[in-house]
Order: sequence, then C-alpha cells, then structure tokens
Amino acid sequence: MFLIPADVFSVGVNGISQLISGVLAKAFNINIGTGVWIFILNIPIAILGWIKLGRSATILSLLTVLSVSVMTIVIPVVQVTDNPLMNAIIGGVLSGLAIGLTMKYGFSTGGMDIVSLVLSKTTGRTVGSLMFIINLFIIAAAGFLFSWESALYTIISIFCTTQVVDKIHTSHQKVTAFIMTNRTEEVIFSVQQSIVRGMTLLPGTGVFSRKDVSVIMMVVTRYELYDLEQAVYNADDKAFINIIPTQTVFGQFWSEDDQKKIRASRVEGL
Repeated sequence: MFLIPADVFSVGVNGISQLISGVLAKAFNINIGTGVWIFILNIPIAILGWIKLGRSATILSLLTVLSVSVMTIVIPVVQVTDNPLMNAIIGGVLSGLAIGLTMKYGFSTGGMDIVSLVLSKTTGRTVGSLMFIINLFIIAAAGFLFSWESALYTIISIFCTTQVVDKIHTSHQKVTAFIMTNRTEEVIFSVQQSIVRGMTLLPGTGVFSRKDVSVIMMVVTRYELYDLEQAVYNADDKAFINIIPTQTVFGQFWSEDDQKKIRASRVEGL
C-alpha cells in the first residue's frame, strides 16, 4: 500500500524480492510476484536461523514469512497516496513496527532479520545498525536499476525502519542500575532469582539520615528493567533505584546463551 506503488524498497529479503520482481517484469516481461520471491529467498536463511537461533525461533519466523508471502500475493496493490516521501516514511515505520515486535518476542520476520540477529549476537551491535549496513546493497541496486530518486526515498524508508526497530527491540541496549537499600541480602537474593547478571556492592551513607546504606550496581538490558524493578521491590519496597543509560560495556557481559547455561547449571546444582 505504501512502498511498492512508490517504487520505494523495503528492508532485507522483502526489498531484494521487490528488486528481483521489478527487474524481471520490466526487462523480461516475467511476472513473478514479490510474495513468491520472499518465500524462495528465505529458505537458505531459515537453515542458518535453525542452526544459530534454535528451532522455536526459526519455526515462528517461517510462519511469519509464510503469512507475509501469502498476504503480499493475496492483497492487491492499492495506492493510498502519490506522495513518495509520505510512502517512504509510513511504509518504513510500519515495517519497523512489525520487525521490532517480532524480535521483541524472540523470533523475526525472516530474511536479513535473521542474519542481523546472528551478527548482533556475535558483535554486540544493535540490530537496527546492522540492518542499515546490510541494506546499503538494496539502496545501491535501487539507484542503478530504477532511479536514484527511488534510492534516496529508500534510504529514508530504511532509516525509519531501523529507528523504530531499535526503539522496540531493546535487548542490546544497556543501562546501569544503582540500587540503594537497607535490606541488602534480601534484595541480592531476589534479583539473583530473577535475573542472571553480576552485581557490585558499594558502601554508602544517607546524607539526610546519616545512616549506612548499601548501593548495588549492575548493568542490565532494557528488556530486564521490569524484572529488576519487580525483584527489588518484592524484597524492599522502600529501595531507591537510579537508572543511567550505558553507552558501551567492556569485558564480560553475559549473552542470552550464557544466561541459559548459568540457569541450567543452577538447576543441576539444586
């Protein structure tokens, strides 16, 4: 409704499918729908996802790909507006919303999303930034094969998509939490039962009360903030928590795979 009518290209495999479908139609008069190419190109990437992300995430991603392919084939192309800038922005935001929501719940919309997730696990970079780098190919191809105006609008669309993805998919965005409490051991135990993260215990003194207080410092992802808050206040409803954005972390910061291994070892220890 937005991207295809305006010759603005989507991200990842969807964008590559648009390119292939458009080139075949214009150069060879071969009309194979975008939805068909979406399904075909996702097959080898699904194999990568099965190996790197696991069975559950890959199956859910394949269901998403199948539904996108079917909907793209079944729903006719309807032009909502002839303003290419509006098409690029709205199409990019809606794509980012869909991609971000699927990633937030542990799977993806398939294609280059899977590649971005795999690279994100190994490099620690945000999914949105990796998606933008990967999609530079689509931008260049759109310029050479169609028009540079389409490429420029595609840049806007992909930028909108990656920004929305990083706002929703926050598992790689880190924050530092400072927890001030008088019930140190209870809070530490409660947090350890909920989150697999390291903690540093610092001494402190309340300026107003002149009483000793413990300060627990830990770095968590934005995904874990809610669980951290609940764990702290279950142990000490008078605790004070200060959350600070963290730009970069050096050293060991446990990944999801590391956390799973630690949880498994705890269960075996019990």
